[in-house]
Amino acid sequence: MADLKYYDVILKPVVTEQTMNDMADKKYTFYVHTDATKVQIRDAVEKMFEGTKVEYVNTINLKGKVRRRGATSGLTAKKKKAIVQLKAESKEIELFQGM
Repeated sequence: MADLKYYDVILKPVVTEQTMNDMADKKYTFYVHTDATKVQIRDAVEKMFEGTKVEYVNTINLKGKVRRRGATSGLTAKKKKAIVQLKAESKEIELFQGM
């Protein structure tokens, strides 16, 4: 298990049509460190974004895709996605306000 600080857990937000529609229900999607646990993700969101309270966290492990370059083939890096549901009384995340 890696010794992760809260600022190392969240890598970047996932911006797609589906994630933008989920923001109306206070669900936010992030790419996170592959060794991060749900508790670490919850703590990182609450510390990085003031006034947010996390209700629950769902995580998805994504395998790397097979890519070829000539005769050699390999895999891209694996990723982990986290869908964070905020509580009703929680503030929204300002990062997504202008989108």
